[in-house]
Amino acid sequence: MDDDIPRAQRGDLDAFERLYRAHVGRVNALCIRLTAGHGAEELLQDVFVRIWEKLPSFRGESALGSWMHRVAVNVYLVSRRSELRREARVVTSDEPESLGVDAVRGYVTDDPDARIDLERAIARLPAGARAAFVLHDIEGYLHEEIAEMQGVATGTVRAQLHRARKLLIEVLES
Repeated sequence: MDDDIPRAQRGDLDAFERLYRAHVGRVNALCIRLTAGHGAEELLQDVFVRIWEKLPSFRGESALGSWMHRVAVNVYLVSRRSELRREARVVTSDEPESLGVDAVRGYVTDDPDARIDLERAIARLPAGARAAFVLHDIEGYLHEEIAEMQGVATGTVRAQLHRARKLLIEVLES
């Protein structure tokens, strides 16, 4: 498998398929978390199309999985920015519910079913808060890195993360 990267970089589809199979699970899990499951399959497809396009530029300075992870985050953020621009043109004051925040429900224990509830609670967070929470608390990115990726101020990321945690705590205490 060590020679699959250079082969895939040269356009070998079989080598790329092996790389895909080795990494699709982790990338898919990230896509599901970032999109709250809504559009995760489309995002996953977009991510691997982008990986195929960008693979020749992979220099091996990091692990391939880490590089793919970064590509996935970037594809999501570009898609999210486009979505926000479209929504900004469509949302009117006649649609106040589109500006609201869904209530978050769930709880945390060691029970696998409860973990699924936590995933559902995370999925129901507002998009900005969810992205900040997933990227920081689950994936381990720094506030500054998230701010740079999202094109926002570090303070905005901190506020979104605070909002996400506050909503999740409210749910956990209920």
